[in-house]
Amino acid sequence: MCTSLRAKKKGTLYTGVTSNLPGRVWQHKEKVVAGFTKKYDVSLLVYFEMHPVAESAILREKQIKKWNRAWKISLIEENNPAWRDLYDEIV
Repeated sequence: MCTSLRAKKKGTLYTGVTSNLPGRVWQHKEKVVAGFTKKYDVSLLVYFEMHPVAESAILREKQIKKWNRAWKISLIEENNPAWRDLYDEIV
């Protein structure tokens, strides 16, 4: 699955891939892993996609990471206009 997280509305964005979305988002929320998301307090799940195999999720992640910021914001807002934290919906 391919995910996008944010720090605040239209704040810092992060895109990644995981096979355990609830667990990975929890790690970001609890800041248990050092790195980009901990440094910039990126912990709110605002967008995710399900993929049947890891390879397609990785390809999509790479595609999205190449996009400019406006395209990423547009993708999020098409699916989650209020930028709600979707974490409670997946646990």
